Amino acid sequence: MKNVSKKRTLALAILMLAAIAATPAAAQNPPGPPKPGPEVAKLKFFQGNWNTTGDIKPGPMGPGGKFTGTSKNAWMPGGFFIELHGAGDLGAMGKFTSMAYLGYDPENKVYTYDEFASTGEHTMAKGTVEGDTWTWTTEYKMGGKEMKGRYTEKITSPTSYDFKFEASMDGSPFMTVMEGKATKAAAAAGGKPAGAAGKTSASAEGAKPPKK
Repeated sequence: MKNVSKKRTLALAILMLAAIAATPAAAQNPPGPPKPGPEVAKLKFFQGNWNTTGDIKPGPMGPGGKFTGTSKNAWMPGGFFIELHGAGDLGAMGKFTSMAYLGYDPENKVYTYDEFASTGEHTMAKGTVEGDTWTWTTEYKMGGKEMKGRYTEKITSPTSYDFKFEASMDGSPFMTVMEGKATKAAAAAGGKPAGAAGKTSASAEGAKPPKK
């Protein structure tokens, strides 16, 4: 009987070892944190510090005039989103500061932009990129009327792009609200960007989508 008991114990031990050996490698080595997809890599262009200058056209949002803006943009931990800290001077329309987040929505296959400004505005935009041109669209209300915004950025060099914001009120044709140029600040000694600049927030540039 003792020999039978020993044999059963040995058989049980062998079965347990076999079960452990058959355990999937994934269970022994769980996967690490998720990684950003290839679409996110395209946002790298907007990383860094940027300066913007341009013109605001006279219209329902104000008398228009020159404007300047800056944006400091850096990747958030994890590498999925770029955080933008912006500031701007819209001349007669006043100054503002903003914080925004630039990313990619893999479920809906669109880029995303969420901005919160000191003027009390929350701007949300969806973006696409084709070649060297980024296009962002928004919908919002202004004075009780339905507004649509279209913000385009055309890359002209590794450190610059031209931008234009257009708006349509209640289905009317799109009209240019503002346009200008953004330039990335040169890196200073030590690899740190000089000055303040990067993708200026839409609000920062007069776009709200407008009030951006």
